[in-house]
Amino acid sequence: MAQVSAAVSHLLRRVGFGVGPEERARFGGQSYAAAVDALVNYDPATADIDSAIGTPGHVGITTRGQFLPNENITDTRQRWLVRMVHSPAPLLERMALIWHQHFATAYSKIAGIYNAADAARMMDAKPSEDVNGMRGQIELFRQYALGNFRDLLVEVAKDPAMLVWLDGRLNTKAQPQENFGRELMELFTIGVANYKETDVYAAARVFSGWNLARPTRNNALYYQFSYVANQHDTNAKDFSFPIYANGSSRIEARSSAAGMQDGLDLIAALAVHPETANRMARRLWTWFVSETEAAPDDFVKAIAAVYLQNDTAMKPVIRAVLLSRQFLDAAQRYQRYSWPVEYVVRSLKEEGYLGFSVNDALTPLVNMGQQLYEPPDVNGWELGPGWFSTGGMLARMNFAAQLATNQHFALRDASRSAKESPDTLVDFAIGALSLPPLDPDVRAALVAYVNLGGAWTGSDAQLLNKAGGLFHLLVGSGEYQFV
Repeated sequence: MAQVSAAVSHLLRRVGFGVGPEERARFGGQSYAAAVDALVNYDPATADIDSAIGTPGHVGITTRGQFLPNENITDTRQRWLVRMVHSPAPLLERMALIWHQHFATAYSKIAGIYNAADAARMMDAKPSEDVNGMRGQIELFRQYALGNFRDLLVEVAKDPAMLVWLDGRLNTKAQPQENFGRELMELFTIGVANYKETDVYAAARVFSGWNLARPTRNNALYYQFSYVANQHDTNAKDFSFPIYANGSSRIEARSSAAGMQDGLDLIAALAVHPETANRMARRLWTWFVSETEAAPDDFVKAIAAVYLQNDTAMKPVIRAVLLSRQFLDAAQRYQRYSWPVEYVVRSLKEEGYLGFSVNDALTPLVNMGQQLYEPPDVNGWELGPGWFSTGGMLARMNFAAQLATNQHFALRDASRSAKESPDTLVDFAIGALSLPPLDPDVRAALVAYVNLGGAWTGSDAQLLNKAGGLFHLLVGSGEYQFV
């Protein structure tokens, strides 16, 4: 099998979730440019692997009666992990995860207001499997993964989970609710330094009447956006930044029937604001390039220009990031701290998953600091070194031990071709994992570990003991925490 180049391995760690056997078979010998094309130009129609969930040859799930990912949040979490492990379109799942961080929304608040099943539906109902065809928030992110950011903002503003999370369902002309308007500017677009408190109140009035309906279809309640015209503030709204191309910062008074256009105009203005372009470029730097240094001005300028020149379409933006000289710079490899879910999925892809249930990763993920569908607040998870508390790192090491124990027979079998010596066994383990170059002293310590316990013969008993031990040490190492 042709080798995956170092540059493509770097790409697969950042765009996908690691370099397992499937990636080695698909991308081995492929040029970097061809790999970028394959990852960016995925076909959503062929990316759905849900029919394979629970079938042989795939990472396992744990069912409690029926597997109900549209209604049971535990099953929802399992489904997403399976998708991350197996999707032929890893960038689709990567972008859904990135948008989940950017538009951070937590299941627990929704479940507390409504109920657990409806909260799971709002978070990630798959329309083709929902009794009322409801689309959950993460499905929205998949649909618009590389689409137009302005259109994504509009859909987020109408998303049932967001309407509950930031209280848009309560926004009326008599009592304007400020939460969504504030976060739209502060977190989703231009940033905290680029708006005033008067803009927050104006934005609340803009979105008055953007509420949540609970109609019944097929004898079941469901949830959908509803513009309630008689709850919309029809008066003019003034902002401290331009809303229209002519420089006007006022949204003029409109009839209640036409009032939804207020929100569309504000979103359109924010989407193409230069500070939104710059902020998105900096976030993309953190998400894809480096967390150990700030985005350089030339990167920000170049990516922001692509964003604006393409009317906020994300596909050319992501392509530009992946083809940028900064992303391609070998010095930027392993300069991002692995998110817990990245760490878990990468471990499964690279070490092995047959016989492992993703359900058994859910508690370790919580202990590492990341529970899918449950960011801690509107800011999302604290990225970077914040993942690596003492407890968080211990949870990673414990997961490395858990997975190695689960896979030790498979690792024994896979390592038979490398049983010649402790050195060949160590090389096999290192080669299976997308690690940075190891310090010679670290490699020597691994060889010494294999040599412990008597003369090396390469027996199945030795392989059973030492192969799993090597993967435990490497996956739990400091080096493996970077992507």
